[in-house]
Amino acid sequence: MMKKIYTLAFLFFVTLVMPSALYAQCEDVTVESLTNPGPFDIATLTEADGLRNGPDYFGATVYYPTNASPPYASIAIVPGFVSEPSSVEEWGPFYASHGIVTIIIGTNSLFDLPEARAEALLDALETLRQENLRDTSPLEGELDTDKFAVSGWSMGGGGAQRAAVLDNTIKGVIALCPWLQDPELNHDIPVLILSGQDDPTAPPEDHANVHYNETPEATNKLLFEIENGNHSVANTPNGGDGVAGRLALSWLKLYVEDNDCYCPILNDNLLVDPPAASMVQSSFECELLSIEENKLEISIFPNPTQNFVNVIVPSDVHFIMYSTVGQLLLEGDLSGNNKQIDVSHLSQGIYHLRLGNEMVRVLKN
Repeated sequence: MMKKIYTLAFLFFVTLVMPSALYAQCEDVTVESLTNPGPFDIATLTEADGLRNGPDYFGATVYYPTNASPPYASIAIVPGFVSEPSSVEEWGPFYASHGIVTIIIGTNSLFDLPEARAEALLDALETLRQENLRDTSPLEGELDTDKFAVSGWSMGGGGAQRAAVLDNTIKGVIALCPWLQDPELNHDIPVLILSGQDDPTAPPEDHANVHYNETPEATNKLLFEIENGNHSVANTPNGGDGVAGRLALSWLKLYVEDNDCYCPILNDNLLVDPPAASMVQSSFECELLSIEENKLEISIFPNPTQNFVNVIVPSDVHFIMYSTVGQLLLEGDLSGNNKQIDVSHLSQGIYHLRLGNEMVRVLKN
């Protein structure tokens, strides 16, 4: 009995202190913060600097931030069929300037097929692991080797998807106009697929759309087709008037860096009537957090509660209640002097209650 009381007391304390902490944490995370370039200075490493030369790829450049706070998440990127690393190199300084270490590799043969490009990406991740241990590297001990992602363009995008199948420790996939015939994509790695509406090389109906459909429904996934885009529309973060970069960065921040502040950026901003999209399909869950400043003086009681939550707020307000995985459970308007929400039918647990622009946590016991 005493253990239960202490547990409830702790959870009650968490519900009091967490909202203000989350506001402070997310205050600077806005659509406007997804700039190109980002806030950090960058530098590069190559094999001439002692970088490992992996056997499954040919040549690499690592882009890294010089004034951000480690440990860093990382991403490996491979180009497409008969293409050089220069075809996707703009992603390197973009990600690095936002605090994500990026290795861009070449292939042993320009004609390598997607499966070979998958192996090349996994070898590039091994290079980053070894760079994290190399005592003369500026990245020694600076990388979080549990937070790796892969990406690629065209056949490289198909290779990125296959790399996720081959290595389930990968945390995220960014597939850029992917090309892969008869894909077998049974993996649970969160994947963002960017495609071009008018892509003649990898028509979306034959490739990107198939990728989305063949990735399991339980996997967090997002398909964004850029209106009037061709096969190279996502080769740089500026594709689709910058939407390619904003989406890719938000996806990596959310699922690779585990930064929940980017959940509302995707749900409430980038994917709400997006002007650059000809089609959007999504099946992903994330924890919704408020990223706006408190604009209402709000208190709720009792919290924890069993049946009802009373809301004290100086004006009428719209409310939405979510589960911890972002599922909408309740919605309505609170007005007058008796502002009360019936939660008696909900199971025990923690819920997120949005009141206007403010988010608070409710404990149901």
